[in-house]
Amino acid sequence: MKKIIYIVFLIITNLIFAQNTNSALFDAANDLYRKEKYTEAIDKYEAILYQNKVESAEVYFNLGNCYYKLGKIAPSIYNFEKALLLSPKDETIKTNLTFAQKMAIDDIKVTPRVGFSNFLYESISVWSVTVWAWLAVSLSVAFLLFFIGYYFSGTTLIKRIFFLGMFFLLGFMLCSILFAYLLNRQNKTIRPAIVFEELVNVKTEPKTSAENAFMLHEGTKVFVKETLDNWKRIELTDKSEGWIKKEAIRELKD
Repeated sequence: MKKIIYIVFLIITNLIFAQNTNSALFDAANDLYRKEKYTEAIDKYEAILYQNKVESAEVYFNLGNCYYKLGKIAPSIYNFEKALLLSPKDETIKTNLTFAQKMAIDDIKVTPRVGFSNFLYESISVWSVTVWAWLAVSLSVAFLLFFIGYYFSGTTLIKRIFFLGMFFLLGFMLCSILFAYLLNRQNKTIRPAIVFEELVNVKTEPKTSAENAFMLHEGTKVFVKETLDNWKRIELTDKSEGWIKKEAIRELKD
C-alpha cells in the first residue's frame, strides 16, 4: 500500500513540476516576444511543444506570430494552422492566419462544395467529434429516462408522450453517432500539409524524371492523398493533383 501511495505521489509531483516548467517556459517566451527577441522566443515555445510534448493552441499561435515577425512564411502558416486545428472557432487565429497567407506567392482558387455534400459538411462541422460523442451519450441517457417513465407511467396519454419522446431522442442520438463517425473519418482522411520549400516542382508521376505538373511556393496548403516511397500525391483546393517529394512539405496532422 505504501509503495502505491509513493508511486502516486511521484506521478503527481512530476505532473506539477512539468506544468510549472512549461508555465515558466511560456512566460519566458512571451517576455522575449515582447522584447522582439523572436528567435529566442521560438526556442522556448518549441521546447514546450517538442521537448515537453505539450500541444497548445496558444503556444502554436504565439509561435506563428514569431515566425510571421521574422518573415518566415511556411513556419508561420504551419503554426497558425496547427493552432486552428486545436481551436477551430478562434477568430484571432483565423485573422492572423489570413495575414500570414497573404505573404504566400501562390493564389490557389478554392473549388466550392455544392449540393448535399456541402450541406452535410456544414452540418457535421458545427461541432467537434468529442461534442457529437458527448451529445450522443447525453441523448442515450435521456432515452433511458424516457423509457423508465414510459414503463412505469400509469395512463395511456403519459405513455404516448414518453413513447414519442423516446422516438425523437433515438433519432437524434443516431444522428449524433453518425455525425461523430463521419467527422472522425473525415478528420482521418483529410491530411493537410504546408509546403516548406521555397520553390518546388510538382510532378505528374512519383519520379524525378517525370514531367512537371505545376510549381508551388512555400506556405501553400496542400492535401496529401497518397504516399509512395519518398513521394506524396497531393491535391490543391482547386482539385489540381500531382506528386511531390515528401521532404518538401510538412503535414499538419501526426
